[in-house]
Amino acid sequence: MFQCTHRVTYAECTVGDHIYHARYLDLLEAARGEFMRALGGPVLAWQDADYIFPVIEARLRYRYPARYDDVLTIEVWTTLAEGVRLNFGHRMVNQDGKLILEAETFHACTSRGEKLKRLPAELVEQLQPHVKAESRV
Repeated sequence: MFQCTHRVTYAECTVGDHIYHARYLDLLEAARGEFMRALGGPVLAWQDADYIFPVIEARLRYRYPARYDDVLTIEVWTTLAEGVRLNFGHRMVNQDGKLILEAETFHACTSRGEKLKRLPAELVEQLQPHVKAESRV
C-alpha cells in the first residue's frame, strides 16, 4: 500500500473550518499521481504514450472532518487492474490517526481520443504487487 501526506491549506476549507467535501477528490487525485510516480513515472508519461485513465465513478464515505493545518496520510492501493479497468482504494487519516475518509475510484483506460484500450502490460505488472481486491467503501 502506498502512502503520502498532505497538510490541509486554508484555501481548501469552508467557513466552518473543515475541508469542503469536493476538495477531497483533488486530494485523492494527487495521491494517485504520487502512487503512479512511485511505480516508475508520472501519469504524464502514460499520457504521452496515449494512455489516459479518466474517472468513471467515485465513491466517498466521509467519516470525520479534516481541518485547516491537519496533516493527512493518504493511503492508495489498486483494487482492480485488468482489461480496460483500473480501480483504486483510498483511506485518509489525520495526524491523530482519526479516520477521515474512505473512497474508491473507478477508471477506464482510453486513448487520448477517448477510445477504450487495454491497460498496458507494463503498468499491470507494476500494479500487481499493490492489488488488494477488497474495497473499504
